Amino acid sequence: MEGGWLDFERPLVELERRIEELRTLASQEQLEGDGELQRLAQKAQRLRRRIFAHLTPWQRVQLARHPQRPYTANYIEHLFTEFTELRGDRAFGEDAAILAGLARFEERPLVVLGHQKGRNTRENLARNFGMPQPEGYRKALRLMRLAEKFGLPVVCFVDTPGAYPGLGAEERGQAEAIATNIREMSRLRVPIVAFVTGEGGSGGALALAVGDRLYMQEYAFYSVISPEGCASILWKTREKAPEAAEALKFTAPDLLELGVIDAILPEPPGGAHRDSAAAAATIGAALREALTALDRLPADVRIEQRRNRYLRIGAFHP
Repeated sequence: MEGGWLDFERPLVELERRIEELRTLASQEQLEGDGELQRLAQKAQRLRRRIFAHLTPWQRVQLARHPQRPYTANYIEHLFTEFTELRGDRAFGEDAAILAGLARFEERPLVVLGHQKGRNTRENLARNFGMPQPEGYRKALRLMRLAEKFGLPVVCFVDTPGAYPGLGAEERGQAEAIATNIREMSRLRVPIVAFVTGEGGSGGALALAVGDRLYMQEYAFYSVISPEGCASILWKTREKAPEAAEALKFTAPDLLELGVIDAILPEPPGGAHRDSAAAAATIGAALREALTALDRLPADVRIEQRRNRYLRIGAFHP
């Protein structure tokens, strides 16, 4: 990555720079450049469509990890009002890798939570690069139980390389915390709507993704293992990560075809990082539709459907 853009975007970025330079020159010199600017803008639009219509799985991984991609905090800012953050698991401590709290969506109270990465080294160290510790998952579960107590829907944003695999995390029960979240989310009596907005890595993602509806943004991925981890196991080298990405079938189109997700949410041209407000608007429309549909179902029916949708995953019919 160079200057905030990816290698495969280079031709597009260079053309956009040329357009900007021409626009600046025309303004400074009071020149008539509207015709040329329009021609170049149309060329850039065609090039963008061509590049993003044929992305490889590895290129989608790069977009999902883009450092300017919107995170949970950005979507909270765009979609919700009166957000009040709640911290700590009331057992060990606070984990900033998960952002959680109470909020309103179009005046409706709910609980919102999600993985949170940082924008720079200092923030990433504070957020542990979006990799939660056990206390992060227990904090999330505490808020989900609070939601059930007061009859509030739960909205989850999934974007993590995976749960933190450190010694301390294992000593404090990382696997148990993840397993407990999966079990409890499968029987929570309030609506749960989850969105995979970037990286959906292994059990660390699944611990916030067991819901009545699961949506994926167009360039996100959701996988049992990272492509680098898969390549290290199968080929003993991370250099094979692009081949692993192809084999894992973890892109949104793959998972929609396999029945793992309910729908793909289109991103703005060039990715969500190019227009976070537009990306949030698409998520908001999906959330509105999902809550309207789920409100019509009795809790017992929702729970049965939620469990069945996960039991169907991986079913083989010869």
